[in-house]
Amino acid sequence: MNRAKRTEIFERLRAANPAPKTELAYTSTFELLVAVILSAQATDKGVNKATARLFPVANTPQAILDLGDAGLKAHIKTIGLFNSKAKNIMAACRILVDEHGGQVPRERKALEALPGVGRKTANVVLNTAFGEPTMAVDTHIFRVANRTGIATGKTPLAVELRLLRLVPKAFLKDAHHWLILHGRYVCTARKPRCPQCLIADLCEYKHKTPAPPQADAAAKDGERADAEAISSAGEMKSRH
Repeated sequence: MNRAKRTEIFERLRAANPAPKTELAYTSTFELLVAVILSAQATDKGVNKATARLFPVANTPQAILDLGDAGLKAHIKTIGLFNSKAKNIMAACRILVDEHGGQVPRERKALEALPGVGRKTANVVLNTAFGEPTMAVDTHIFRVANRTGIATGKTPLAVELRLLRLVPKAFLKDAHHWLILHGRYVCTARKPRCPQCLIADLCEYKHKTPAPPQADAAAKDGERADAEAISSAGEMKSRH
């Protein structure tokens, strides 16, 4: 895929959604960090239900430490792997209180030193909370980048590095959100919604989902009606 095509793709995505945002609910950087840790192998909707119970009770590192391990688990038990996630969150909160004054650090190295925080989670926090042009490659972004041809790669890290190099700088800050939303709602895993995709003509995927027959017929009827209207208008004009 060439630069002009990539630029057009992101121009269209930006036009359709000028200010993309994460679907995780949060009101502070710490809340975002906890939500992203909880989101591993879980849906944003499920995480939001859990944090809607947790954050009104405890939404700072010290408050969660005061809540205790059992108290934290009680609030997040609806989420998969909640035991290990609770352990990581408690350990991360202890480090934040002891080493960072209860604040979430802005440096990648410090973020990735927190239990439960890998490169992808750090990228989400850096991008969403601090506005850094990072690329958190999850399953949606990995699929969209490879399928469309925007940035191909065999591993999430390879795709991340190619996206950082190939996405035009003007779009880099929001590209993560556009791609994840596109993968979640349009370029889905089993049956991508190609007929409804606003970048279908630019996408290099060879096995696009075809439009249903009735849609093709409706489109042809519409084209025929347009042609007849144009022809009729021409005839009326020539008579006058």
